[in-house]
Amino acid sequence: MNPDIPLQLLGGITAREFLRDYWQKKPLLIRQAIPDFESPIDADELAGLALEEEVESRLVIEHGERPWELRRGPFAEDAFSTLPEREWTLLVQAVDQFVPEVAELLEQFRFLPSWRIDDVMISFAAPGGSVGPHFDNYDVFLLQAQGKRNWKIGQMCSSESPMLQHADLRILAEFEESAEWVLEPGDMLYLPPRLAHFGIAEDDCMTYSVGFRAPSAAEVLTHFTDFLSQYLTDEERYTDADAQPVSDPHQIQSDALDRLKSLLAEHMSDERMLLTWFGQFMTEPRYPELVAGPEELAQDEVISSLEDGAVLIRNPSARLAWSEVDDDVLLFASGQSRYLPGKLRELLKLICAADALHVDNLGPWLADEDGRDLLCELVKQGSLGFADE
Repeated sequence: MNPDIPLQLLGGITAREFLRDYWQKKPLLIRQAIPDFESPIDADELAGLALEEEVESRLVIEHGERPWELRRGPFAEDAFSTLPEREWTLLVQAVDQFVPEVAELLEQFRFLPSWRIDDVMISFAAPGGSVGPHFDNYDVFLLQAQGKRNWKIGQMCSSESPMLQHADLRILAEFEESAEWVLEPGDMLYLPPRLAHFGIAEDDCMTYSVGFRAPSAAEVLTHFTDFLSQYLTDEERYTDADAQPVSDPHQIQSDALDRLKSLLAEHMSDERMLLTWFGQFMTEPRYPELVAGPEELAQDEVISSLEDGAVLIRNPSARLAWSEVDDDVLLFASGQSRYLPGKLRELLKLICAADALHVDNLGPWLADEDGRDLLCELVKQGSLGFADE
């Protein structure tokens, strides 16, 4: 994608201008980002998803059994018939992994790294429905899909911002309104991390939320050190060879900290290990159980099927990315990684980007031993599957 071509999705500015002036800096209201947008899923179908065991869903009822009552799915079929006429919201996560037409929407956001995109959450709200004033620690695009929603923008927040006493929801106790807009179908609002916002449905309305993965420093440190520890032997320990006699045996001196920092830096600064962990972490699927390949499938079966006209497509729950390491390439697929020879670079690009893989675009890769092996591994893992399955 050319970063200097104006995009209707961004209101006629370029991806370069958006990233320079708005991304993680300030909000952007875009009228008719997707003109005359019609949701490929309606309210009844969204409610149907909320009945499924594998789907993450929530109901927020402003005046329920207690203020801002939260109910978690999966829900029973009669759960929605007892709801009040106003002031409730149904939220369903990762709808893009269950409805291909919703997943297609993400193609319009390819000016951003695909491995940063988390999912498409869809909310349906009755008139007056809301989840209260709050903030997110990640970027989000809010696309209006049905009805009208009033959005109020507030202050920048932090972990120190006062919150209401609530066991489940993070609702701001104070909201300092700075702007207000009403969004109609096709309108979109971009919000940077930590900006307070308060959306209220003016009628029956549906909103798509495209969220982004942004691991916290705590997650990075915890998960990366856990990853590193798998490769460290018990013999690698704090040492103090050539230490000098101490005047006070109870004092921890600065040279001890220098040795400790050296021990940590030796491993924490390993860029290859950091890249491997980061790629695996950022491609972990939201629902790992949905990424499952066939138990037994021989390589010759996979290749012969492709040669006979079969088509491979990505599992909707799979996440793929790749990177370069010296002359080699590194593929990340649904939380796993694999080093590959540099000659497979174009194949990796194809696997990550193509809507479908078939004999016409795979071409010579079907005759390459490493290429065939990679395709078969991804089928066995479940990141790729045959279209007729």
